[in-house]
This record gives sequence, structure tokens and C-alpha cells, in this order.
Amino acid sequence: MTEVVEIQKARLSMAVRKGYRNWKSQFKEDFGLDTRLSDISPKTLVSLAHGKERSTFYLLDLIMNLENRGSGFEFSELDPKDKMAVLDRYLFLLDRIRFEYMKRLGWLQSYPGEEYALVELILRFERLAPRLQANTPALSRDHSAYEAFRNMNVFEREELIRKLIPKALKHMEDHSTTL
Repeated sequence: MTEVVEIQKARLSMAVRKGYRNWKSQFKEDFGLDTRLSDISPKTLVSLAHGKERSTFYLLDLIMNLENRGSGFEFSELDPKDKMAVLDRYLFLLDRIRFEYMKRLGWLQSYPGEEYALVELILRFERLAPRLQANTPALSRDHSAYEAFRNMNVFEREELIRKLIPKALKHMEDHSTTL
């Protein structure tokens, strides 16, 4: 039994190294099994949060390597079912990345999933995502819309948070590495 556990740990360790290989060369940071979004530098966070071509590749590559689906370069070759599964995880991570950015701006007090490592968010997606996606990030008490937020229903709160994302992206463009 101990051998099975050791083999599983070795496989996971290898998948993590492979998944973060391109991240390390691109972002010049150390990433590992326990890396949470709060551990990532502002520059890397901004790069990933934009959700554009290059940042999309790094997230797809991490997801695909961890789930043994190949590398991010092979995304277009996946069958439609696998492609949708990878995209679900990508969009889920992209939300968490943008929430982390808004938290660093002081706009959010907290967000669902911030306590989990990226690897865990991906590998336990089926179990974690439904619960995390059902909860709305907490707007900071210092945010100008906090009083209105407090009096909103769940759907209105979600809408308000979603409307902050384009403002956060604009802020990134204007202040790209100052966080």
C-alpha cells in the first residue's frame, strides 16, 4: 500500500513540474504543488488575468499537464468533450485570478477558493467548483459600493462583482506592475 501512495506522489510531483515548466521559464518564479494565487507576483498575476493569447496558453498548459491531457500546445487537438472540460477549468481559474487581483486592489475582502492551491483547484475541480462558484466574493467594506452590496440579493451581488472585472482589467492596463 505504501508503494502505491509513493507512486501516486511521484506521478503528481512529475505532473506539477511539467505543468509549471513553461510558467517558470516565462515568469521567472518558483511554482509548486502548494502555490496559491496569493503567492504569485503582481506581474505574473496581471499577465494571467488578462485572459489573452499568451496567458491563456499558460493556464491551458497547466490544466492539461496536470490532468494528463497533453500540453497547452495540443489544446486544439482535443476531442470536443475534453476541450470543454479544459475550458471549464480555465474559466474557473480565470475568475479566481481576477478575484485575487481585485482583492489586492482592496476591492474584495475575500473570494471563494482563495485558500486552495492552483493544483488542487484543477485536480479537485469536479468537487470544488460547484460549491465555490455558488458563492459570491465578499466586497471590501472600504469599497464605495459596499452599503448597496450589503442590501442586494445574491444575484445582484454576483452582477456587481462581475461588473467590477472590466474595471479591474482597465486598472491593470493603466497600472500594470504597481501592485
